[in-house]
Amino acid sequence: IRECVADGFVGVRVLPWLWDKTPDDRLFYPIYTACVEADVPLCLQVGQTGPMHTSEPGRPLPYLETVCLNFPDLKIVGGHIGAPWQQEMMFLCTKFENVHIDTSAYVPKRYPSDLVGFMQGRGRKKVLFGTNFPMISPGTALQQVDELGLPHGNKQDFLYRNAERVFNLDVTNLCEGTQESRPSNSGDAAVSKL
Repeated sequence: IRECVADGFVGVRVLPWLWDKTPDDRLFYPIYTACVEADVPLCLQVGQTGPMHTSEPGRPLPYLETVCLNFPDLKIVGGHIGAPWQQEMMFLCTKFENVHIDTSAYVPKRYPSDLVGFMQGRGRKKVLFGTNFPMISPGTALQQVDELGLPHGNKQDFLYRNAERVFNLDVTNLCEGTQESRPSNSGDAAVSKL
């Protein structure tokens, strides 16, 4: 992990369900320790599995909560919203400073209404835009973002500011060499360049 981070990696992805294990299995603890030491987030799937595997490892409580308690400095991004347990993910995001949700594998019109309410309020800094490309193209998802009714600042947080903070990124630098720089009024153009 240290070598990968030195080469520019900004996170580590683990899929516990692939090994029929829950995130709190001690098999993964050396990975979590390395993520903390390298200051990169752990990304994992939460919620139901798409493939024909049991969804139990994607259940946030108690498994991911145990990881949070054992690794309080570990930055965690739970991918795929956490449905049908998105309430559990929102609870963990509220309880633990370093827990976040990403919306990959869902287009905005399919986001659960309680998640949208969370994004509009206390979860403004906790949800990251994602698509699970190539399953969903960024353009398709971005076309639906305005339908969420997010205030302008919340929309910018969702589209790129939260990812900048969690992954220690600078979108301005990522956009260098393009004709567009980081937009001052909208995150759409910057995100589409990512």
